Amino acid sequence: MREITQHAVRLMERAQTGDPAGALAEAETVLRAATGDLVDGPACMHFVRVVAHIAQSDPRGAIAAVEPMLAAAAREGSGGWQACALASRAWQRLRLGELDATEHDLDGVLHDLVAAELLAAGEADPVAAVNSRVAVAIGYYELRLYELVEPQFRSAYEMSAADCEQNGNRAMWLINLAELHLRWALELYQIDRVAEAESHTAEAERYAVRAAAEVSGADAAVWRDNALLYAACARADRHDPAGAAVDIERYRGRLRERGFASEALALSPPFHGVALKRSGHPEAALAVLADAAAELPPDADWLVAASTHRTRAVLLVHLGSADAVATLAYGDSLAAALWRQRLNTLHAARTMHDLAALRRQHEQVARAADLDPLTGIANRRAFDRAVEAAAGRLGPVAVLLVDTDKFKVINDTRGHAAGDEALRAIAGALAAQVGPCDLVARLGGDEFAALLPDVDAAGAATIAARMVQAVRDIPDCIATVSVGIALGLSTDLKCLLDRADEAMYRIKRRGGDGFHDAGHPPHARAA
Repeated sequence: MREITQHAVRLMERAQTGDPAGALAEAETVLRAATGDLVDGPACMHFVRVVAHIAQSDPRGAIAAVEPMLAAAAREGSGGWQACALASRAWQRLRLGELDATEHDLDGVLHDLVAAELLAAGEADPVAAVNSRVAVAIGYYELRLYELVEPQFRSAYEMSAADCEQNGNRAMWLINLAELHLRWALELYQIDRVAEAESHTAEAERYAVRAAAEVSGADAAVWRDNALLYAACARADRHDPAGAAVDIERYRGRLRERGFASEALALSPPFHGVALKRSGHPEAALAVLADAAAELPPDADWLVAASTHRTRAVLLVHLGSADAVATLAYGDSLAAALWRQRLNTLHAARTMHDLAALRRQHEQVARAADLDPLTGIANRRAFDRAVEAAAGRLGPVAVLLVDTDKFKVINDTRGHAAGDEALRAIAGALAAQVGPCDLVARLGGDEFAALLPDVDAAGAATIAARMVQAVRDIPDCIATVSVGIALGLSTDLKCLLDRADEAMYRIKRRGGDGFHDAGHPPHARAA
């Protein structure tokens, strides 16, 4: 699986660096390889499809690609890839809502992100874990919920640093953290919370300096310039504004020369203006902001545009413009309204997260109450509840009662620890023979039972035979099992349990290590 995951990682990088159509076509070829059906194949390859549609600015295509990915991730039992799917769908819904107001669904977006965050937390596979945290971070970033973004990017960095085979340059996560704090600071400046803003530029500098020291790979020089530009921006409002102004100009020039389309290029003009003003060059600062305002594209990021125009208005007021005072006041009132909206969304997300976490805890407690602590399979309580539920619906059902042979010999000769280990192995062997709709439970001691809805006599006999053989095949275990089978309607379960018990004892009296259908001759191991 590691090989296919690394293949998917390479295709994701290909999709994000200029060839999304080629990455999409190759991923779909891999997905169809097993059965010819696109919905089959590993979840990581479905994620390539999602990423490729995102890279092509196709939110509807990305959202459509999420459904088969969720199904694949569920088959694999991968919370991480499920989280990638849900978080990607969330922020693509946001993009779609920007294009079409009828598609706006903030509650749906938050539900997906909260579910994704909880799923990501339990993922063990490093590639799925990192990608899921980054996907969640992007979703919260789109909503400006900086407090929820930071722990996701920090986790991604720590996992990438711990796994040398991780995709991407681990310093990218540090650069993302620096950018996060700079944007956070810009919003705080807009509502005149200067001290808080400066605490975030200090954090931005710390992350940016670390990133510059840790970059590696073929593009290390570009990423280092990106990191150092952010570090210079972070110094503009605190210490050394003159040096910051020089460094911002230097690193902006280098990135432009390299043709590197960095968020830093768009984000840096307000900081450049502040650095020039604080170092005694307000006219130069005004010229920088005038050029930046003129270069803003029609679809410019709202915070970049707002910060550019606000910083320019602050400079005009500083230079004596009366007209700029009213413009500044109006802009600040809008910024305050946007900040309140952000806080409302943050409160909703945190409330939703707490409720979802509490619900998950309750579900885990309920599941734990239905599990046998020694073997990890269902316990007697869960089996009795399943029998009660099955009795309430009309349909065919098979009951298997299983008793372990020679278990007392293991306890008497090798001790109870060996007996416990044997029970765990037997439970695992039995549970591995049934389908997802069937139930295997430990009733107590060395007795087990299975409830198989919609299984005929031949199917029940096949499963019983597999159970007998699977226990025989357990290494270094002398135990075998005797299996009694009874079939009938679910409404007659009490009678079926009694008949399965009689059938089990019948094979037990013949020496065990076999199975017996209550309506047929016994099947025991040949002497």
